[in-house]
Amino acid sequence: MNPRRVVVTGLGLISPVGNSVEEGWKNLLAGKSGIANITKFDASAYACRFAGEVKGFQVEDYFPAKEARHMDAFIHYGLAASIQAIRDCGIPTNDKLGAEEAERIGCLIGSGSADCRSSRRPRPSSRSAARAGSRRSSCRRRSST
Repeated sequence: MNPRRVVVTGLGLISPVGNSVEEGWKNLLAGKSGIANITKFDASAYACRFAGEVKGFQVEDYFPAKEARHMDAFIHYGLAASIQAIRDCGIPTNDKLGAEEAERIGCLIGSGSADCRSSRRPRPSSRSAARAGSRRSSCRRRSST
């Protein structure tokens, strides 16, 4: 077996603890939590009212707001982190990137769950989902009983 070398050359981060690798690392070392009360929507109908929300993110720092309107927030975060990683590694981009270099580049993206409110298709209620044997949504409303 011929071992291959993998080199991490760039990092990017959009997360509840920071919107860059430097900010996130600094906050983690300082013991700061990204968990807080939910602010992006009215969570009063849900049993859990706290979450790890991304705060202070400016999509316009990465691409035009006109383009951003056609994407969900979790897509913004992933693209922004990948843009940070490309900038961090300093590789040539677009026309400056040679064909051989392009063949040798890979990207690994790690992500938690997407925004449960962002789904474009209707979701079954948690009871009908349970009867159908499917996984229950992590965004269940509190029972009114």
